[in-house]
Amino acid sequence: MNYERLSADNAAMLLIDHQVGTMGWAKSMSFGVMKRNALILAQTARILKMPVVLTSSMEEYAQGPLLSELESILPAEFAARIKRLGIVNAMDDENFAAAVKATGRKKLIVAGVTNDVCTVYPVLSLLRDGFEIQVVADAGGSPTKLGDDMAFRRMERAGATLTNTTQLVAELAGSWATPEGGELIQVLMPALQG
Repeated sequence: MNYERLSADNAAMLLIDHQVGTMGWAKSMSFGVMKRNALILAQTARILKMPVVLTSSMEEYAQGPLLSELESILPAEFAARIKRLGIVNAMDDENFAAAVKATGRKKLIVAGVTNDVCTVYPVLSLLRDGFEIQVVADAGGSPTKLGDDMAFRRMERAGATLTNTTQLVAELAGSWATPEGGELIQVLMPALQG
């Protein structure tokens, strides 16, 4: 298998449904850890100037709004977020699918809440459409650990690579000695210190 390292030049990031209500339903990981990791991903994309697509589902209902910090980290992407009206598989939403294709990237970093609903279905669709996917397992959760396990197995069997936030940021950084690497290690420090 020919492996080309992920980089800011060849990948885009999809952050799916990091909404205050939906995140409260994901009990397999603490809200604080999930939120911290999602925001680390957003900051990483900003530092590296990577394309990012944000999406939410039914913000006016129990799912609630996207994390407000995403607006301050990625203001343009937040303003352009795709608001889905209950469509479970984000790739079934024509606006989201168009935004993903508009990134021009075939390598995608995906994190979503919940892993067993919001993440698994778009990942399966994207894999079927020929994209290379890395799923950031610890930037989302599910109502149960079993839900996470089933989603991860299904995505991995379909060809996704599972990763975590620290591993992904290190891969994208390549070197901590670059100006961007120096910024990224500062962003990562809270996660490394627990």
